[in-house]
Amino acid sequence: MTRVLILGASGRLGTFLRRAWSRGATGIDPIYQYRRSAPPEGVLWHPGDDTARLPQADAIVALWGVTSGTTDALEMNASLAEEAGRIAAGIGAKTVFHFSSAAVYGPTERPATEEAPLRQSGAYGLAKLEMERVLHGLRGPACHVALRLGNVVGGDSLRAALEGTRPATLDQFPDGRGPLRSYISPVGLSSALVRLTKQPPTALPPVLNLAAPRPLHMDALLLSAGRSWTWRPAPGSGVQQATICTSRLASLLPGLSLADDPATLIAEWQELSQ
Repeated sequence: MTRVLILGASGRLGTFLRRAWSRGATGIDPIYQYRRSAPPEGVLWHPGDDTARLPQADAIVALWGVTSGTTDALEMNASLAEEAGRIAAGIGAKTVFHFSSAAVYGPTERPATEEAPLRQSGAYGLAKLEMERVLHGLRGPACHVALRLGNVVGGDSLRAALEGTRPATLDQFPDGRGPLRSYISPVGLSSALVRLTKQPPTALPPVLNLAAPRPLHMDALLLSAGRSWTWRPAPGSGVQQATICTSRLASLLPGLSLADDPATLIAEWQELSQ
């Protein structure tokens, strides 16, 4: 049984993972870290605390991070990466998975491979790129992997529109379609992480794109969810395509099946949103 420490378990992704992993045998023993109000299966711990208060683990999944706000706030991503490294040394973790973002690539003409030039889009992409730079400088026995995550269904800017709590407005580009992005469902994310945390450190690359194989238009997801939207002409600064190539993921985890059709992605998100 692989013991996995989940840092930042109280967020949206952490909630999805807890629900997914509680529904059946996975071969991992997850331990969820909270900064406040930890449930029975969790551990209350704050960055900077003594790592002796944390249980020993084989791997760490660092979900924690800042997704919006000022430049100073976003710079916390790099500090949290260093903290995850300190924790790994303290609890004996052999691998640490840090959540980066497809935003480090910026706009793409074709799905970006891990070797593609990095043209981060906005302050968030820049902060994640800086976090990755920190990872390259970490010392110690643990293997550190930056997961360049695509959009998670129910966890990106479409969330409120998919839930029906806010009207959706999409940029419409000259081809008549909306933004094209690489997506993954919460179910797919949970399955991929189970497989990744069981890999030997020597098999893991320093960076890895994580998404379903086929990019999707945002309007296709809204349509599958039965939601309406309003079009607006895309501004000159609008980005239609920001997608990633997942060939390295497929080679590393043969047989991993990640849904990439809109109907199944929506169904898998709804399954964990109950």
